[in-house]
Amino acid sequence: MSFLSFFKEYKKFGIFFSVLSIIILVIIYTILNVDKPLPVYQPVNFEAKLVDSSIQHIEKYHTVADFKLVNQNGDTITQDTYKDKIYIADFFFTTCRTICPIMTENMVTVQEEILKYDDVMLLSHSVTPEIDSVAQLKKYAKEKGVIDGVWNLVTGDKKQIYDLARKSYLVVEDDGMGNYGMVHTENFALIDKKRQIRGIYNGISKGGIDSLLQDIEILKKEYTQ
Repeated sequence: MSFLSFFKEYKKFGIFFSVLSIIILVIIYTILNVDKPLPVYQPVNFEAKLVDSSIQHIEKYHTVADFKLVNQNGDTITQDTYKDKIYIADFFFTTCRTICPIMTENMVTVQEEILKYDDVMLLSHSVTPEIDSVAQLKKYAKEKGVIDGVWNLVTGDKKQIYDLARKSYLVVEDDGMGNYGMVHTENFALIDKKRQIRGIYNGISKGGIDSLLQDIEILKKEYTQ
């Protein structure tokens, strides 16, 4: 075989190999960049201190319980308010001077990002309902730029709110007092349209908020595929 013939054959092989390599790289890139579904969290996936002892053993089918609370406008808020909605839940109080202002500021950022969607909402529970009346929540909502219909600040029965934190959202440590007091938490919970927990995020961390926003996008894709 002459050198020229060998070069022509090698050139064909080189072109074939290059095209094949590109195809393989594209396939690998596509596989690695496909968003995996978010996990569905159960009580057994959390630290025991965040979960009421009555449900720490549950391995599947955990959902957020029904609730009936009142928002900053005096409207009754229930699970029906969030029917077929993705939502982010947290726990705060209006007189907090430590982590709450940061949490609220970050929740405002989340609010801005979800305005483009009609199926994503926010829900903030007061952990001092005896202080946070409807009027107090309304004042706070105006100061912070809360948008009605997107973000509900709710107050109500203290035991119900405590139980939601400990038995539904699984984000708050028991204070050990047995009187429905609670240690405040910076955790945000991402809830899907089936009332399932799909993520827990540090609400005072930029990284936590970035992760939350990314996961909202991933979760929304579950409902468009």
